[in-house]
Amino acid sequence: MSVPSVVPGSQPTAWTDEHRQLRETVKRYAEEQLAPHRHEWDKAGEFPKSVFKDLADLGVLGIRFDEKVGGLGLDWWYTVAYVEGLSHARNAGLVMSVLVDTDMATPIIDEIGTPEQKEEFLAPLIRGEKVAALGVSEPGCGSDVAAIRTTAKKDGGDYVINGQKTFITNGAFADFVTLAVRTGDEGHGGISLVLFPTNTPGFTVGRKLDKLGTRAVDSCELHFDNCRIPQRYLLGQENAGFYYVMTNFQGERLVASLTANMGMELSLQDAIAYGKERKAFGRPISNFQVWKHKFAEHITALEASRALTWLAVERLNGGNPQAATKLVSQSKLFACDLAQKVAYDCLQFHGGYGFIEEYDIARQFRDVRLLPIGGGTAEVMKEIIWKWTEMGL
Repeated sequence: MSVPSVVPGSQPTAWTDEHRQLRETVKRYAEEQLAPHRHEWDKAGEFPKSVFKDLADLGVLGIRFDEKVGGLGLDWWYTVAYVEGLSHARNAGLVMSVLVDTDMATPIIDEIGTPEQKEEFLAPLIRGEKVAALGVSEPGCGSDVAAIRTTAKKDGGDYVINGQKTFITNGAFADFVTLAVRTGDEGHGGISLVLFPTNTPGFTVGRKLDKLGTRAVDSCELHFDNCRIPQRYLLGQENAGFYYVMTNFQGERLVASLTANMGMELSLQDAIAYGKERKAFGRPISNFQVWKHKFAEHITALEASRALTWLAVERLNGGNPQAATKLVSQSKLFACDLAQKVAYDCLQFHGGYGFIEEYDIARQFRDVRLLPIGGGTAEVMKEIIWKWTEMGL
């Protein structure tokens, strides 16, 4: 049974009927076609690749991308509507997989890719025919992007790539990887981005990592052994990749905030509905003051988190991702920290049933732990916020 939002009418003031219609269309698909399979896909550690084709048919795989290659050329508010709708799949692994495809591995292609690169990689992705992964993290570095060691050396008209990546979402079934490689000296000045087709000889998928949460999608080790790709697959300028990655991170961190907010909303909805039916000492447990006050605090904090996220979206819509850096970092830090607290209390509210896998809160409690790690840790967000504060920005 559908449960009303715990914060009715909490939507951006910038939204039009078109935004609301998009959200409801994606929400209906997620509730009817994805959510019923959330338990089985988590146990299987995978979900059907046909989901990408379904989403392509809904028109959401290229919301902000170039209309010349099949995108819609819309702004960030439409992405907000799409992410909020998709979150009703109630499966963080699936949602993360799709968002890697649309908002982590590919926006940089739309921004700086050549027409030929967009046609070869972005157009089929928008049609649901190809799936992308983002290859940045390595065994020796995660948030410290400047320390990557995977190399790409020129040989004739090719790059020859050697190295390893880890924690790569979609790594097992991606058709291409937006890959960070070292083309120059040590440090941030020697990094480039390339587009890497996964059918390239010498490429292998290593271990599928056994994760605490987001289990419906793989996180893999990737190995590159003398892999040759043409130099035309270089994205943007050589040795400018660190800047591109940092710019790209703004969108990745923003969608993390969106999914954190929606996860909290759904968890609170479930808990409040459960509390009206579950009785203790002769009355519904939601009638106990301790829980009324706890949920009142969380609902208020969720509204604050949304307000901060909307500010970050407005700044991103200004067309200068760098100018949005502080607000996006604040939004991710606040939302992802709050999501831990909400999941903890909602599980506690369920008592023993919260510890049972058939209840969504058990999976949410595990899944939400990734949020202050992925896309830049909470500690890195604090460093960024303080850096921009010292700059007077």
